[in-house]
Amino acid sequence: MIRYFHIHLYYDESNIHLAKELSKEVQKKYSIEVGTFHEQNVGPHPKWSVQLSVPNELFGAALSYIALNRKGLTVFSHPSTGHNLIDHTDNAIWMGEVLDLNTNIFRN
Repeated sequence: MIRYFHIHLYYDESNIHLAKELSKEVQKKYSIEVGTFHEQNVGPHPKWSVQLSVPNELFGAALSYIALNRKGLTVFSHPSTGHNLIDHTDNAIWMGEVLDLNTNIFRN
């Protein structure tokens, strides 16, 4: 069962402003939770990122909006089912560059 979705926007110092603008737009349009803008790699993510937490019923609309307004940002999204490794690999959706995640953190 999918509990919710995460959409991660990846950026660096040259385009963090684009990620902040897009996050603000999506938050305003869909009332979703925007996490911390990390300026270091966190968790399995190989670049700086911010996490958007999206309820199931808003995922299609929010992801569609991001697809049309990402301005070159790499976007990684996945469901949250409680199976982190599968959610971040087999069930993942990428826009732009597909990056290698550090999935070792999900292995026992």
